[in-house]
Amino acid sequence: MSANYTIQKEPFVVPTDDGKHIAEHFGKATDGNGAISIAHMKAPPGWSEPFQTPEFDEFTFVISGKKQFLINGEKVILNAGESIKIHKNTRVQYSNPFNEECEYLAICTPAFDITTVNREQ
Repeated sequence: MSANYTIQKEPFVVPTDDGKHIAEHFGKATDGNGAISIAHMKAPPGWSEPFQTPEFDEFTFVISGKKQFLINGEKVILNAGESIKIHKNTRVQYSNPFNEECEYLAICTPAFDITTVNREQ
């Protein structure tokens, strides 16, 4: 291992019960980094999360499929090759109501933290 770089070969796989695959490559769960988190996600068809108002910025880059965002009442759909930044303290719901898996990268600054995502019940 070099002092000049870190290669992540064993990301932390976040346990889920909704069929979504989350592999955090860098962030609080993997290397304790609170400044940024980078995760590779795969959301199955029909997946959705509750609304949330995170205390961090979240960038999403769609690799394949489509992903839907409800942002303060506005519906936004991203296709493969597109990206979006959701500013912190914005009410948002993430989902994949489509018939194919959505693969994407999620980058959060500061790093994703379950205590600051503020998911609604």
